[in-house]
Amino acid sequence: MDGMSHVPQNGPVIATRLVAEGAVPVGSARVNDYDSFAEAYTAVNDASLIGAYYARPAILALAGEVARRRILDAGCGSGPLFEALRDRGAIVTGFDQSAAMLDLARRRLGDDADLQLADLGSPLPFPGGAFDDVIACLVLHYLEDWTGPLAELRRVLRPGGRLIVAVDHPFVTVLANLDAGRKASYFGVSERTEEWTIGDRTALMTFWHRPLHAMAEAFTAAGFRISVISEPEPDPAARELFPDDIAAKPRFLCFLFFVLHAS
Repeated sequence: MDGMSHVPQNGPVIATRLVAEGAVPVGSARVNDYDSFAEAYTAVNDASLIGAYYARPAILALAGEVARRRILDAGCGSGPLFEALRDRGAIVTGFDQSAAMLDLARRRLGDDADLQLADLGSPLPFPGGAFDDVIACLVLHYLEDWTGPLAELRRVLRPGGRLIVAVDHPFVTVLANLDAGRKASYFGVSERTEEWTIGDRTALMTFWHRPLHAMAEAFTAAGFRISVISEPEPDPAARELFPDDIAAKPRFLCFLFFVLHAS
């Protein structure tokens, strides 16, 4: 999950710094390498305000009643959302491109959990119409081109099935660039690279900014109908666990959430 500098972050955090344009070698093996910091990231993500008390509660609220629904957790990471969905009675399958993250997910979920190594940028190893819901929580914004990935997610959904998405809020990415003294255009599709520091681990992470209209066009072109666009409040429990942050910003922009229906 993507840590954002404009969001209150108390307790364990991911410190982020925007990297100057052109400072990252093209094709660098270090970029977006979750294998290199999987355990440190998981420790933060499991307890952080924006992970445990903002993004996951928002996804679960949008998913609603999931008992007996077949759900694909796309980019499942170390499995916290998979676990929450399974606890609610869903039949969950997960995939991630990080082998280290999947190892942590198996520790959390057990060896019988349906977890597969796969990349959203490539064809997925699932039959057509296999799922009632797909959840893509904070994965699409790593991709420059959404055409193939959205087509694959549409393919594995049954007709009328739901795709529930969380991505970086486009307004927040523009603010982050402006605060760093970089040129920022809301309306274009643009790349940004951050240096993440988690404990003693540092990694380069690259994301793609999209304006809302470009997201909507990509969703509809892939055969989805937009049912919900959400900018939620944090979970009520955050008020007690992060009192200083919530007192300063009881609501904040961080991620943008969608519920889409496959036509």
